[in-house]
Amino acid sequence: MKLLIVDDSSAIRKIIKAAADVLHMESIEACDGVEALEKVTESYESIDLVLLDWNMPEMSGYDVLVALKADEKYRHIPVMMVTTEGQKTSIVAAVKAGAGNYLTKPFSVEELESKILECIGGGSV
Repeated sequence: MKLLIVDDSSAIRKIIKAAADVLHMESIEACDGVEALEKVTESYESIDLVLLDWNMPEMSGYDVLVALKADEKYRHIPVMMVTTEGQKTSIVAAVKAGAGNYLTKPFSVEELESKILECIGGGSV
């Protein structure tokens, strides 16, 4: 299994990567939405889940989500928002746009691992 971790915070990317390692998953990283779309274009056939921050420079995570779900080549890739954006309207908008799950920061590693497994159909930790 391969995750694409998209967050402008290197600390958050490291935390998520550590959780992926515990779950025996490979991960690749992007620091903004533009880089995320480049990584998806390069590796979409091997990406099993995108973990996506909302608030990033260059291109927001929400805009990445909309772009992924609008393209038939990438639509099948599950997306989970992992973000400080916790307003109900934002959560609803992301789910309507195609996010399969939503996790607000701060989160525990256990919550993160459980949500990752839910997204890929592996149950919970």
